[in-house]
Amino acid sequence: MPESTTLSRNQVLMTFAGLLLAMLLASLDQTIVSTALPTIVSDLGGIAQLSWVVTAYMLGATVSMPVWGRASDLYGRKPLFVAAIVVFLAGSALSGAAQTLGELIGFRALQGLGAGGLMTLAMAIVGDIISPRERGRYQGYIQMVFVVASVAGPLLGGVFVDQLSWRWVFYVNLPIGAVALAVILTNLHLPVQRTPARIDYLGAALLGAAVTCVLLVTTWGGRQYAWDSAEVLGLSIAAVALLGAFVAQERNAAEAILPLRLFREPVFVIVSAVLFLTTLAFFTVVVFMPVFFQAVTGASATESGLLLLPLLLAGTISTALAGRLMSRTGRYKVFPVTGLALMTVGLFLLSSLGAGTSQAAASASLVVFGVGFGMVSQILVVAIHNAVERRDLGIATASANLFRALGGAVGAAAFGAVFASRLHGAAPDGGNLRADPTAIADALHTVFLVAAPVAALALLVVLSLREVPLRGPGGVAAQGAH
Repeated sequence: MPESTTLSRNQVLMTFAGLLLAMLLASLDQTIVSTALPTIVSDLGGIAQLSWVVTAYMLGATVSMPVWGRASDLYGRKPLFVAAIVVFLAGSALSGAAQTLGELIGFRALQGLGAGGLMTLAMAIVGDIISPRERGRYQGYIQMVFVVASVAGPLLGGVFVDQLSWRWVFYVNLPIGAVALAVILTNLHLPVQRTPARIDYLGAALLGAAVTCVLLVTTWGGRQYAWDSAEVLGLSIAAVALLGAFVAQERNAAEAILPLRLFREPVFVIVSAVLFLTTLAFFTVVVFMPVFFQAVTGASATESGLLLLPLLLAGTISTALAGRLMSRTGRYKVFPVTGLALMTVGLFLLSSLGAGTSQAAASASLVVFGVGFGMVSQILVVAIHNAVERRDLGIATASANLFRALGGAVGAAAFGAVFASRLHGAAPDGGNLRADPTAIADALHTVFLVAAPVAALALLVVLSLREVPLRGPGGVAAQGAH
């Protein structure tokens, strides 16, 4: 545990507000582009690469998270957090100025690199400045930032597209990020306490390369290249080899990015798998429902964001209620079980959407999905906090976030490939998503129909979760439930 800081209460509150802003920026940018995607591909072209605008960001954030965390042990949290904000803002400015879809994808990856630092270091600094006994009071605000940002992003993206330009989806980060940077520079004063640590750069590189190969296989297989082509088979072999090398590296690394000892804890294994599958299914909805609303029902970008509000409200309310009930009863397994069942039903309902489906009916299906999603992710993070040893709390949380981010990256890429494959020939110009609403509705039907079994698989996995009674008032897990 870090030494206590000398921050006054006002400095703690101001710093915490700055951290929330940073976390809001990083989590918002996972979803804010979704309602802008149809406009972006109409402007820049390249419908086949549409999902990579999201995937590149998630991939950059995923592979950089562990490196930022380890580097902060060596060089201190504050300078690394400032650096992460600067990288994120640079990526945002360049993304807004992109002239081709290829440029935008590259700049989104840079933005993701910064976002990985924002998420990882913000949570670490919260642990530095707020004692475990007090941390529970702040956990609710952090949870709410993630839930609200997950679905408020599409609404804000729609407003910017309709009222300004899709480029403002990225430019809006600049003033908000500047405020967060000023608050952190002014108020955050951490004791100089650098922990001797070696950064596992090789492990991070092997993981990033392996994930990239997997994403390329899911994106290219059956479309750019046949499944039995030399390109796809080569990438598949490379992915397996790189994953094997990664495991070997983690086994021998002094400061492993993903300590293998965590996999001896069944709760960690099950929760990580469920978080991966849950986020994979969630990004299907966040990325492709704006496409349905705009391309099939004719909604504007702003209207499509508003039509996602039922998902936002349902998820926010169910998260709050589940947290309160968990705190009161000390039980938590019932929530992800119920939530994943509702997510599965919601995805089956969404798969029935067609060219003649009303906007109201689509939003009603989103409520079912949203109520379910709100009961899963944050509850499962508490389950991990409650199960692992205190010394592994930080790395277990980071590792769980790693699997969650991987789920988002793989989901955006894999289901983007399913969508583009089903849409093949429907938009020959490669840019106009409104060319054939019926073809787009049919493609989306397949996407959601494939996603439903993913949520069902997560449900089957979570049923095997052994419920460890929540620790008492002094425990971290119990406080995190408040």
